[in-house]
Amino acid sequence: MSTDIKQKIGLRERKKAKTMASVQMHALRLFRELGYNATTVEQIAEAAEISPSTFFRYFSNKEDVMITDNYDPLLIAAFEDQPPELSPLQAVRNAIMSGMTDMSAEEMETMRERNQLIMTVPALRAATLNNLTQTMQLLTEMVAKRVGLKPDDLAVRTFAGAIVGVNISVMFYYAENPAADFAKLMDEALAKLEDGLPL
Repeated sequence: MSTDIKQKIGLRERKKAKTMASVQMHALRLFRELGYNATTVEQIAEAAEISPSTFFRYFSNKEDVMITDNYDPLLIAAFEDQPPELSPLQAVRNAIMSGMTDMSAEEMETMRERNQLIMTVPALRAATLNNLTQTMQLLTEMVAKRVGLKPDDLAVRTFAGAIVGVNISVMFYYAENPAADFAKLMDEALAKLEDGLPL
């Protein structure tokens, strides 16, 4: 794949991620004002100045607007760009952190509010677990390719599970400490994993 094609795909993915973040921002405002259960997809679409059919191109339902993002392709690209001499954990950590440093203050605030809502609405928390299972599968495929193992290798799956576990622990901590810096928390948690989880 040429550099030009990669750049175009990257731009398209970034634009899609920005649109999704905008819809999520409007949805969060409505959830604050009306409550999660009382807010409809039609109201979210109207607030975001898109049609309901456009909403459904990005999200399959109201739960998805809170648990889905389009950063996976960006994570994959950032991971694949990591130097080969880095360990798989260092490569994952750098890829995750590079995605966060590119986020605007508004996107970070939207992420904070999403996390608060996910951790307090049982249906969203359950849906997030399914989403994180998909993220774990993505990580197993990325890492297996990098280290030359199969995605179903137990060591690769355990590695991906540890990364997802770090993510879950940070989400819970962040929900309880919303004034904290999410990117810093994630970096510190991944550093602890890299150090062998000393207690």
